[in-house]
Amino acid sequence: MPDLTPALLLAGGLVVALNAYVLLGGADFGGGVWDMLASGPRREAQRELISHAIGPVWEANHVWLILVVVLLFTCFPPVFSQLVISLHIPLTLMLLGIVLRGSAFTFRSYGGDDIPSQRRWGRIFSSASVVTPLILGMGVGTLAAGRVGLPRTGNFAADYVDPWLSGFTVGVGFLTLVVFAFLAAVYLTVESAHDLELQEDFRKRALGAGLAAFVIAFLTLWAAREEAPLVWTGLVTAKKALLVQALTAAAAILALWSLYARRYRMARLAAAAQVSLILWGWALAQYPHMVPPSLTIHDAAAPAITLKLTLYALAAGALVLVPSLWYLFRVFKTDPTH
Repeated sequence: MPDLTPALLLAGGLVVALNAYVLLGGADFGGGVWDMLASGPRREAQRELISHAIGPVWEANHVWLILVVVLLFTCFPPVFSQLVISLHIPLTLMLLGIVLRGSAFTFRSYGGDDIPSQRRWGRIFSSASVVTPLILGMGVGTLAAGRVGLPRTGNFAADYVDPWLSGFTVGVGFLTLVVFAFLAAVYLTVESAHDLELQEDFRKRALGAGLAAFVIAFLTLWAAREEAPLVWTGLVTAKKALLVQALTAAAAILALWSLYARRYRMARLAAAAQVSLILWGWALAQYPHMVPPSLTIHDAAAPAITLKLTLYALAAGALVLVPSLWYLFRVFKTDPTH
């Protein structure tokens, strides 16, 4: 077992923050996917439920992404530098997507009773909710495949476009999108407990997205054999991967069974565990690298005093942030029937 150095603790903190963003902010993006795909006689009711579920908390969920950026910039500056240079195109597109999505959601929700205007903003909201997680996943796939920080060739397309456009990176992008949609649908089955027909709509969507995620995950993992050998080795052949893979499979089966049996709260817990284990499986697969295959956690770490002070600041911030978020969710997300 590796020593728990400040660098390792902060790298773990990065994954924890990213995990929180996926479970909370990712589900918000997934809600936008189902907003786009709303259909049937309860189409407007589906969209109303999605808006109601996202409305109170969507801005707060981005605090985790901000934390990831701050920790990278402060504690692992070489990693931050390589990411923002090599992936400046997808990162810029992702930032535009986040801003457009948030603005469109606000204008649609509070822009008055102009129906055509609301529909236009709704299309922007849902489109950005689809494109942004796709690009986020492609960026993660580029990092996992070891395509970040490569020597420059002088050709713009070869240096800044081709690395994040491959079968593996696109697969990770679609996996991210489908996983976010799966999380959202599972969460919405709990949110719609007051309306059994609406709950059934999202149950079917959750089952479909869960099965789609399984297929895409298998195809993406197969593509990793050629395009991301470090990921393939870490997830398939390394001994440390066996437990993570077994737990992920168990959580996925439990989530789908719970949806089938209409045990929605259990499904929510299992789905969150499944997605978290996928994320941690990736992190463990490329450990100890932060930018494979060149930068390890300790190679990229800032000076010791910076890491030490950041740990103190992180602990102090958690004493304020965690109770505040807990209270926010308690106020807006507690089921009044329980």
